Amino acid sequence: MKLVDAVQRLGIEHLFEVQIATSLSDIHGSEFNSSSLQEVAIWFRLLREHGLWVSPDVFKKFRGEDGTFNEYIKNDPKGLLCLYNAAYVFVHGEPELEEAISFARHRLESLAPSLRSPLAEQVQRALHVPLPRTYRRLEALHYMPEYEQEEGHNPVLLELAKLDFNILQRVHLKELKAISEWWNDLYGSVELGFVRDRAVESYLWGYSLFYEEDCSLTRMFFAKLTAVHTFLDDISDNHATLEEYQKLDAAIQRWDESAISLVPEYLKKLYIKLLSCFKEFDDELARNRRYPIDHMKTQVEYCTTTSVTRYPYSCACMQFQKQSNFYFQEAEWAHQNHKPSFKDKLHLSTMSTGVPQLCVSMMVCKGDKMPKGALKWALGHPDVVMASAKIGRLMNDIASSSKRRKNKADVACCVEWYMSENKVTQEVAFAAMDSLIEDEWKSTNQARFEHPRELLPAVQRVINYTLAIPVYYGGRKDAFTFSSHLDHIIKSLFATPIPIPIPIQ
Repeated sequence: MKLVDAVQRLGIEHLFEVQIATSLSDIHGSEFNSSSLQEVAIWFRLLREHGLWVSPDVFKKFRGEDGTFNEYIKNDPKGLLCLYNAAYVFVHGEPELEEAISFARHRLESLAPSLRSPLAEQVQRALHVPLPRTYRRLEALHYMPEYEQEEGHNPVLLELAKLDFNILQRVHLKELKAISEWWNDLYGSVELGFVRDRAVESYLWGYSLFYEEDCSLTRMFFAKLTAVHTFLDDISDNHATLEEYQKLDAAIQRWDESAISLVPEYLKKLYIKLLSCFKEFDDELARNRRYPIDHMKTQVEYCTTTSVTRYPYSCACMQFQKQSNFYFQEAEWAHQNHKPSFKDKLHLSTMSTGVPQLCVSMMVCKGDKMPKGALKWALGHPDVVMASAKIGRLMNDIASSSKRRKNKADVACCVEWYMSENKVTQEVAFAAMDSLIEDEWKSTNQARFEHPRELLPAVQRVINYTLAIPVYYGGRKDAFTFSSHLDHIIKSLFATPIPIPIPIQ
């Protein structure tokens, strides 16, 4: 069990997927008796993270008759840290785990000044972002030097982790060069300097879902789609009038060169490039025998009711059309000074994040590498996808509310909408948004148990996307817009190899 935990945290679980699945299945099917808080908490977290249900009742043995935690665990920092992390795989209706989080956090904050390395750093990171919500590749970078200090660590496992990270880093660096060249050609040719230059940041999104070497096509496809979405976002939010964006959206809905006459003059180069980009995506997927892109206009309904494997019409282009239309609806609301309820506002803002559309495109690109039925599942906007979109929307709006760019087409963010509707201060609205975010994390955890087990790989990929959101919007920062916040992360992941000492002969 501890070996599985170490393999995951070292970032090499992709090398042992079958062995990990078999081991955890065996552990789940066996009787587990331990009086160690650390062992019970690791057992609980690992099984739940892999979609194997276990009850929170396992922690009752660490409580007294009055329901409070036993005195002897209050000074066990390793056990408390494991309990704290384990409790964050909670689902709806588990107040005992919420209580465990509060208890463990309070004790860890009290013990923190007296802790030594590496436990001190692990506690500090967890109090900032608990382990089940961490960006896995960043955790691997933190954990490697810490694992080396653990008693009884496996030096061969550690060396494998370092070698694997460096090998993958070279692959990722080549891809970064390729996507930068692709973006520079696109960005330079459309001559829209007000659009954010975010090729590397978009690649980081794709990397968060698929870092493995054999996922290059999907990683690049997802990164390019994210970058292209930035054009629509910045045009609708920062520059275009409602009439101009309406014309662009009308052309995008037609999706044909003959619609170029509809497009405002300064956006015509972009429109032609969009058609070209999706043709490029289609050709690339066809060469790799993935779902074709350009057949969805009349076939999406068929796709949702028929075997996708037998008649694999993808929906990436139509998802882009939907995304454009969501941006237009937001711009229209702003122009008309429309005041919907907070619930309706949140729904539209959630859809306009692009997460539901990008998740469908992800399944399109993975094709038969994803479980049968994954595309149909994603087209239905399942709870785990919507939870990811809501977490992203609310964290983004909290981050941007203090540095919000007031442009003529701006729609008030969810924080401002909540303040206006409920007549409350910004801090009260922040607290309400944080509560909604926690609910969506519970839905994210619950998704591992709500779907057929064969869909779990698709669920986990969506969760990987969600785990990247705090990297961009944690700490009330908008690191996608103010990308200097990501400089250190990008250099660590893509440009700085892990030193590997050469043994002296």
